[in-house]
Amino acid sequence: MPEPFVVQPRAGMSAAAVEPPTAAGGGEPSAGRRMRHPALEPFERYLDDPSVTDIFINSGQGLFVDRGEGSRRAPEWRATEEDVRDLAVSLIAVGGRHLDDAAPAVDVRLEGGVRVHAVLPPVSPDGTVISIRVPRIERPRLADLEARGAFDTRGRAALEDLVRRRENVLVTGAAGAGKTTLLAALLASADPSERIVTVEDVAELGIDHPHHVRLEARQPNLEGTGGIALDRLVREALRMRPDRLVVGECRGAEVRELLSALNTGHDGGAGTLHANGLHDVPARLEALGALAGLDDRALARQVVSAIGVVLHVQRTPDGCRRWAAAGRPVLDDAGRLAIEEASWAA
Repeated sequence: MPEPFVVQPRAGMSAAAVEPPTAAGGGEPSAGRRMRHPALEPFERYLDDPSVTDIFINSGQGLFVDRGEGSRRAPEWRATEEDVRDLAVSLIAVGGRHLDDAAPAVDVRLEGGVRVHAVLPPVSPDGTVISIRVPRIERPRLADLEARGAFDTRGRAALEDLVRRRENVLVTGAAGAGKTTLLAALLASADPSERIVTVEDVAELGIDHPHHVRLEARQPNLEGTGGIALDRLVREALRMRPDRLVVGECRGAEVRELLSALNTGHDGGAGTLHANGLHDVPARLEALGALAGLDDRALARQVVSAIGVVLHVQRTPDGCRRWAAAGRPVLDDAGRLAIEEASWAA
């Protein structure tokens, strides 16, 4: 049985003295290991574990850890709702923002790329909820993903060909399926002489490339000013002469700017999109297009012209993140968007 692990926020947030777990066979720790701000000390044993990708705290009900095989309760965690609320406020403060009744749901990125999202009651009726995304130090290339079983040798060759031909790519999949990882590996294969500019809501793309410029959106302050949204950042990025323009995740009106850019001579670009399956992509894009003032047919023509290939990734029951399908955007008989599945997907 593990020793009790009691969170003590009012005593410097220090965790119980427990030897942190190590990965089987050794290996590099996650990015969180390099961060030792007092607010993160209750999570040291999980941040030190290189297999951990996500940490979830559901008020006083418990802490859950995802090591690539789904979230599992940590039986050693002990904390009250008051503890968890104090912890959430401290974590958000580390990211330079305030979490309180006036701003009950906040998302921040901490040094090293650790991403923290926190929600307070009554928005979360059962108590304070904290979600922590832990990035990995490594910046995998396509060869690394092939070795992990994400695709076979034929699939790797097809992906490398997409980069070489400067196809505009949309990577889709569910949350945690590996969209950002695959996109980063694709971009790492780009010619070193190319200038890659990435635009993200919260900067997560780590690319093994010598010329990578990152832009990150900024949320408005308590007075409602100072915010810089993704759609504006896309326009700013176009003034930076990118050889490849990338939008980390299309969630709203920025889809219009991305499609417009990729339709005006900017090839080799990319974006990611949440979708449960390859053939769910048209509906997701139509929904985003509506937010940007595009009707279904206008959106379809924009996508068919701008996006060369859609790559869909999924997470298997055993936790492996795989490239599952590929397709090309096409117009159906009614002039709406459809996906024509490709036979060369891994």
